[in-house]
Amino acid sequence: MSAYELHATPILQRPVLVVALEGWIDAGLGAATAVTALLEGRRTDVLATFDGDLFIDQRARRPIARIVDGVTTELTWPRIELRYGSDDAGADFLVLSGPEPDYHWGQFVDAVVQLVVAHGVRLVVGLGAFPAPAPHTRPVRLAATAPRSSAELIGHVGVVPGELQVPAGVMAALELGLGAADVPVVTLWARVPHYVSAMPFPAASAALVDGLDAVSGLTFDTAELRTAGDDARRQVDELVAPNRDHQAMVRKLEEAIDATEGNALGLDELPSGDELAAELERFLRDEQ
Repeated sequence: MSAYELHATPILQRPVLVVALEGWIDAGLGAATAVTALLEGRRTDVLATFDGDLFIDQRARRPIARIVDGVTTELTWPRIELRYGSDDAGADFLVLSGPEPDYHWGQFVDAVVQLVVAHGVRLVVGLGAFPAPAPHTRPVRLAATAPRSSAELIGHVGVVPGELQVPAGVMAALELGLGAADVPVVTLWARVPHYVSAMPFPAASAALVDGLDAVSGLTFDTAELRTAGDDARRQVDELVAPNRDHQAMVRKLEEAIDATEGNALGLDELPSGDELAAELERFLRDEQ
C-alpha cells in the first residue's frame, strides 16, 4: 500500500519545496501564517495526499463530523497534502502542509524523498518559529539548521553556535533523509519574543518569507505581513507602556540582543526576568 496518493502529474521546472507541518514549535504562528500568505491569492492544486490512517493518530487529531438535523452526513479528516503552484515571478514551488505525522516517520521521510526526486525539486526549505529572548522592538532574526551536506546554506541565514540536544520535529528527520539523497535542504527558524509567543506575531512570518526568498530565489510579496507586523508591534507597545517592570524587561532584552549580534540564538544572554516574562505573557493573553 502506498504512503500517498497522487492527484496530478504536473510538469514542474526545478521547483522549491516549502515544508511547514503543524504540531511542532511554531511560536507566534510564524510558520503557519507564512504558509497561508504563500498560498492565498494564487492558484494552487493538490499534487499528493498522504495516508492519514498510516501517519495520523485520529484520536489526537479527531476528524470533524457534519451533522444535519441529527444525521451525520460526512467526516472531514485531517490531511497531510502536497500542493503546487507558481510564485509572483512564475517560478514553480511546492508546499507540504498539514499535521506533523504521529506515526511511521521513517516511512513518511522515504515518501517525501521519493516525491522530491520524482518532481526534480532543487531545494527544500522548512519553516518554523521558536520562543527566544528577543525584544519585539527589534527586527526578527532567523536561525537555520541543515544536514552536513547542506551546511553552506546555514551561512546565508545565521549560524547556531555550539552543540544543542533538543527534542526533534519531523523536519529534522526530513533534513537527514533529504541530505542522504543529496537534495539540498535547510530549515529557517524565526526568533519570536518569548513573551508574545502565544499570540500571532506576523513580523516572524514576514521574516520567514523573506528568508525563503533569499535562500531559494523565489519571489513572494510580504507587504501585507509587514503591515500586520507593524500593527502587532504597536499593540504590544501599548500593552507594555503602562508597566515600568515590563518596560525594563524589554530594555534588557534590547541590550542583550544588541550585544550579541551574530549569535542567532542568544544562548549566552538569557534574561533572568522569567517571572516578569510570564506575567506579561499572561497579561497579553488576557487582553486578546
